[in-house]
This record gives sequence, structure tokens and C-alpha cells, in this order.
Amino acid sequence: MSTMPSPAGAPLLRDVLARYWWLILLRGIAAIIFGVLGFAFPGVALATLVLVFGAFTLVDGVLALAHAIMGGNVGSRWWLALTGVLGVLVGLLTFAAPGLVAGLLLIYIASWAIVLGVFQIIGAIRLRKEIDNEWSIGLSGALSVLFGVVLLINLAAGAIALIWLIATYAVVFGILLVMAAFKLKKHQAA
Repeated sequence: MSTMPSPAGAPLLRDVLARYWWLILLRGIAAIIFGVLGFAFPGVALATLVLVFGAFTLVDGVLALAHAIMGGNVGSRWWLALTGVLGVLVGLLTFAAPGLVAGLLLIYIASWAIVLGVFQIIGAIRLRKEIDNEWSIGLSGALSVLFGVVLLINLAAGAIALIWLIATYAVVFGILLVMAAFKLKKHQAA
């Protein structure tokens, strides 16, 4: 494991993330639940999908923002805070204008996934200096970017295919976050 010296008295980002590992776990569980519901009810109307997506982004954003805020005096948490703010904004916009969002859903989801993925990758790059095997956070980011790009390329995809694609993404993304959470829990101070 590689470690870099931190300023005197400042906790390592790894230590803060490890202290609140359960927030990453909750994000992963929320994503898995969202994905399983997508597989279980593929015929759900687009309006319902929009609202479920809004709820997921809102919950994920609140949890990411809480994780960034609870981190105390540690630098390099801006990516987590920005991910949280974007998730909350996307969730609130979804509930405020579901009809508009239904028409723009593919572009909307794709853009959010790409932005989330980029920030997850940035976070993983930062963590590589503090923990081993940070690949699950980076891979979840790469998966998000790939998912977003595929959606932008295939805007005419059918509703069922879209639901299954989103469900697959959510389950895999959630599993990777759960794995990252338990990896961080091992670094939790006793």
C-alpha cells in the first residue's frame, strides 16, 4: 500500500472515506435496488421510469453530498460534493418537470452518467495514492462514462431495452460501490 504524507494533523482522504464507508454502501444498495426494480417491471410507463430515476439521482446525490460534508478538514473532496450537488439538482428537476424530462430522458441520463463517471474516475485517481485496489471506484466511473456514451449513440433504443440497460448499469454500478465500501471499511480506524 502506498501512502503519501499529509499536512500535520490533517486526516488522509482514505481515513475520512473509511469512517463514512457506509454512505458508499448505501449508494451501492440504492443503485442495486433501482436496477432490480427495472428488471422486475420492464413494462413500467416512461413517466414512472422518469420519477424512479429522479428518486435514485436525488438519493444518490444526497448521500454523496453528505459524505463530502461529513469528511471534515480533508482536501480533494470536491469531486464527491459536486457529484452530490449534481445528483440532487437532477433529481429535483426530474420531479419539477417530468413531462419535459420524459422527452429528453436519454440525453439527460447519458449526460448525468458521463459526468458522474468522470468524477468517480477523478476520485479513484486521488485514492490510488492512499489505498490499494481502488480500481472498483475507477471502474464504476468508467462504466458510467461508457453507459452514457452508448445511450447518446443509441437515442432510438426501445423503452424495454432502455429499462434493461439502465437496470444493468445500476446493478453493476451498485455492486462496484458496495465492493468499494467494504474495501474502505477495512481501513476504518478502530
